Amino acid sequence: MVQQRTIEKVLVANRGEIALRVMRTCREMGIKTVGVYSDADRAALHVRAAYQAVRLGPAPSSESYLRGDLILKAALETKADAIHPGFGFLSENATFRRECEEAGLVFIGPSAEAMEAMGDKIHARRRLVAAGVPVVPGTTDPASDDKTLMSEAERIGYPVMIKASAGGGGKGIRIVHNEEELLEASARAQSEAQNAFGDNTIYLEKYLIEPRHVEIQIFGDSHGNVVHIGERECSIQRRHQKVVEERPSPVLDEELRDAMGEAAVRAAKAIHYENAGTLEFLVDRDKNFYVLEMNTRLQVEHPVSELTSGIDFVRWQILIARGEPLPLAQDQIEHRGHAIECRLYAEDVDSGFLPATGRVHRLEMPGGPGVRVDTGLFEGMEVGLHYDPMLAKISVHGADRAAAIERMARALAETTVTGVTTNLPFLRRILSSEVFRSGHYDTSTVESNPEEFAPRTSERRQKDIAHLAAAMAFLLRRRRGFAARSGAVNASTAEKPAPPSSRWADSFRPGADA
Repeated sequence: MVQQRTIEKVLVANRGEIALRVMRTCREMGIKTVGVYSDADRAALHVRAAYQAVRLGPAPSSESYLRGDLILKAALETKADAIHPGFGFLSENATFRRECEEAGLVFIGPSAEAMEAMGDKIHARRRLVAAGVPVVPGTTDPASDDKTLMSEAERIGYPVMIKASAGGGGKGIRIVHNEEELLEASARAQSEAQNAFGDNTIYLEKYLIEPRHVEIQIFGDSHGNVVHIGERECSIQRRHQKVVEERPSPVLDEELRDAMGEAAVRAAKAIHYENAGTLEFLVDRDKNFYVLEMNTRLQVEHPVSELTSGIDFVRWQILIARGEPLPLAQDQIEHRGHAIECRLYAEDVDSGFLPATGRVHRLEMPGGPGVRVDTGLFEGMEVGLHYDPMLAKISVHGADRAAAIERMARALAETTVTGVTTNLPFLRRILSSEVFRSGHYDTSTVESNPEEFAPRTSERRQKDIAHLAAAMAFLLRRRRGFAARSGAVNASTAEKPAPPSSRWADSFRPGADA
């Protein structure tokens, strides 16, 4: 018999929009939350939203959000029952998962064994092949030396992809078109993998021409049940990282959708998977599909699946972690309408998508029917280089794809962020492009259509004006600050980041009526 676990207080071991996302569902379920923060996030919204908040350490994630020992200490001191890892940071760290269990804490996610089975990409490929799930042609052993690397690349056939076994987020990946490029690309991929993951192990995969990147959302419980909740189309990417996602995919028909869903469920059952997970696939021009990898956590793009299914994924995660069965069987899961998500990044698209920094001077986020915004952004917030540059996720739901596109175009038109350079103009160009609206795009579309996605003259002019306004605001702040120090202006009137105002957050703090 499956043991039922009590979850009355959850420590959210993350920051920003995903921490807020988890806390909102916890509040609806009557569960108190504990937030953690670095010095850079002292004034963050997720800190205000938590019932209790604990400082971890300095801004670098290696000294704060990646310190499992400090997170466990915070959980025990605040008497939390469980830890929700969000995504990124320690969400797929099997060692941390085991330490939670040893400390008597419920980890809201899969088992350490499932993480290990799918976390090492080479090992995962072997497991998937054994389960009868198609994988992209490639190697199932590490590329241990140059001779092996060259012979395997020749066997697979160029072009090939060099990939980090411990990889993710587009890091440790190189596309190689011929033998002359192979060894140099291999050295660069290994160096990047070592810096990003502490592991330089690489392997090879066949590089598919014009593939679609389509993923299947799955849930499993401790009673042996596994279901899939349809697909997400994630082919609009830059530098192997997703920018725009939608559900359903424009390329899948019902037969292909069912086949991929069944393959995802089969893969999950092969490792006795529990909680939320995602199988990532490539679909080629002939509608053949291959599993790339499995992400053993909640995905950034989960809102498009929530909007089209009506399911609160975090609620399901908590119910499963309690030991309860899945709320719905496969034939009870419904899909309605069309959803699109755009990721708003602090980055300079014109400079090769380099991360951008600055203080947010003005912020306006969209609203209205069918619009959802997930963000931890607020006016006065300082955007630095310590964490992922994603500022917000703007998601919309419409009756069909055409309606969803027009709704997203309207939502992006309502969005304003000044003080830090963002990819907002780039997102608007994507939504207005013929290639996106036609649905005939693939993972190489952004790179292969530079003219279609290049900034317009008017956008460059607006960018120059925004930079000038930011410079003037900076000079004004310095002038006010100087005046305050010299006594001409009271120091309390000098401009500084104001703590975020959040009535719903404040109402759930200790001593408040909740």
